[in-house]
Amino acid sequence: MYQLDITLRRGQSLAARDRGGTSDPYVKFKIGRKEVFRSKIIHKNLNPVWEEKACILVDHLREPLYIKVFDYDFGLQDDFMGSAFLDLAQLELNRPTDVTLTLKDPHYPDHDLGIILLSVILTPKEGESRDVTMLMRKSWKRSSKFQTQSLRLSDLHRKSHLWRGIVSITLIEGRDLKAMDSNGLSDPYVKFRLGHQKYKSKIMPKTLNPQWREQFDFHLYEERGGIIDITAWDKDAGKRDDFIGRCQVDLSALSREQTHKLELQLEEGEGHLVLLVTLTASATVSISDLSVNSLEDQKEREEILKRYSPLRIFHNLKDVGFLQVKVIRAEGLMAADVTGKSDPFCVVELNNDRLLTHTVYKNLNPEWNKVFTFNIKDIHSVLEVTVYDEDRDRSADFLGKVAIPLLSIQNGEQKAYVLKNKQLTGPTKGVIYLEIDVIFNAVKASLRTLIPKEQKYIEEENRLSKQLLLRNFIRMKRCVMVLVNAAYYVNSCFDWDSPPRSLAAFVLFLFVVWNFELYMIPLVLLLLLTWNYFLIISGKDNRQRDTVVEDMLEDEEEEDDKDDKDSEKKGFINKIYAIQEVCVSVQNILDEVASFGERIKNTFNWTVPFLSWLAIVALCVFTVILYCIPLRYIVLVWGINKFTKKLRSPYAIDNNELLDFLSRVPSDVQVVQYQELKPDPSHSPYKRKKNNLG
Repeated sequence: MYQLDITLRRGQSLAARDRGGTSDPYVKFKIGRKEVFRSKIIHKNLNPVWEEKACILVDHLREPLYIKVFDYDFGLQDDFMGSAFLDLAQLELNRPTDVTLTLKDPHYPDHDLGIILLSVILTPKEGESRDVTMLMRKSWKRSSKFQTQSLRLSDLHRKSHLWRGIVSITLIEGRDLKAMDSNGLSDPYVKFRLGHQKYKSKIMPKTLNPQWREQFDFHLYEERGGIIDITAWDKDAGKRDDFIGRCQVDLSALSREQTHKLELQLEEGEGHLVLLVTLTASATVSISDLSVNSLEDQKEREEILKRYSPLRIFHNLKDVGFLQVKVIRAEGLMAADVTGKSDPFCVVELNNDRLLTHTVYKNLNPEWNKVFTFNIKDIHSVLEVTVYDEDRDRSADFLGKVAIPLLSIQNGEQKAYVLKNKQLTGPTKGVIYLEIDVIFNAVKASLRTLIPKEQKYIEEENRLSKQLLLRNFIRMKRCVMVLVNAAYYVNSCFDWDSPPRSLAAFVLFLFVVWNFELYMIPLVLLLLLTWNYFLIISGKDNRQRDTVVEDMLEDEEEEDDKDDKDSEKKGFINKIYAIQEVCVSVQNILDEVASFGERIKNTFNWTVPFLSWLAIVALCVFTVILYCIPLRYIVLVWGINKFTKKLRSPYAIDNNELLDFLSRVPSDVQVVQYQELKPDPSHSPYKRKKNNLG
């Protein structure tokens, strides 16, 4: 075991890769096939000065240190700028050495790509420190493999698993942007990047002064902040998007707990971007051993309950609740290694918050005994717990996953959850034992329901799937058929197919039209909710599962694998790449339309009782308002609010409270995904009740 201390000094006469004759270089260090360190990016410089230090643990000296230099290109593939090797076996132990490496491109060996200057010292690790370094090495290996997955956690996140604060960004507008189209206008959008966190704004068609009014959050994993890279682009249908300009925000130069209005000049282009940036220090997530349980302390428990009591409704409306997750153990996991064992570890996620357990090596029945705590910003969030197998030579293997809506959690109950596949549509091997506690303020949770939900910045990219396209088409067809059948039913009343029914409908029509008042609209919806509620409590639950959707969900993984194999054999995706984006858009539109109809249905079907009760309260209020207040006064208040909203809050983000409410209601697909599977009878988890915390 050796410790290699590296100081990356600087580069000289590096290759130019950008159109302006410069580059944005950064350096990767690899040993074998594993990346062990990555430097920061130095923008627009062919003679960069890094002065960065790295400490690397090395098992043996047979593998050389591989240095690769890249030009950072946001939104595109980074350009290769050269590489070099450092033979570790040639270094003298315990002696600082200055190294000059000449960069080469194996495909163009005659090209002069500049040099990289390093200072290195190699030290053997022996004696008492060996155990510590072994633990460090294992921890680093797990984090290094896990980095290759879609989660893409930042370096500091992999070390401490904690984020240190939140960067709240509001993209307000652009001013006098560069015209990229032949009509003298552009279709601009903006990309943001902080480490591995990314955000892409919506596209504003045909304007040089776009008004976005978009808000999103990034997490800070470094105490000193970081640099947000911002690039503006023009959407060009059918072609590569045109680059408008770029700028940066140095978070270390901004004070915390204060909103900063920034007008940023775009470099390599024209115009300005206007942002609001707020840095908030936070310690809302944490991890500890089960033996050190904060909620076991009665005093802290009382403080948490007081923090979310009904009396503190208007104190920090964003702080909705508190979540504690105890990841206890798993049983009967899938064997991912050739030895018939696995090296499992867990990832616990709540929206954009992610925490990791340690790895239990060579075990199919691991015990983690870890406690994770989160602050809840949206009570309609879903807790995701995923089990992976650490693999030294490849990316971590997926072993199973569970998704648990916060509103379905029973406090203080240790429970065995059957692990599901990646699509959450069917069981996989093994169960995981969790104990979860949720404390929240119901009024805050209700108010937060009416604002846009938090967008996840780490999501799987959309891909074309025959099965998914067909499934979304069938879902949308079902929703449309409900309206068609209703129209046929009404028409049958007009045609007097059933005289008693038509006569009753005619009398009802005369009565309703003669006595109609506007307040009757929410009253009818209120009666529908009440009727379905009594059906449920009487045992006549009308929430029937869609067997077509469920069967397709169960077969989805198998069909997708088959599609992937066919694609590899025939190159089908490559041949239709030009129409793939259109197909994916149609697929997504079908999903959105179907989900919208299903969410409305599930609101009245009491799929989520919290939301149905909230709808009842809102409908009662609307009914009373419409009954007591003349319509012209309501329209007058609405118009005054709309006309003065821009004056009262210039940077307010437009939203629709009804759509925000419906976004919290699960679609039929999500109902299936969140459904808890029954564990195998061979597993007999004991259940123990603790004090109910909320």
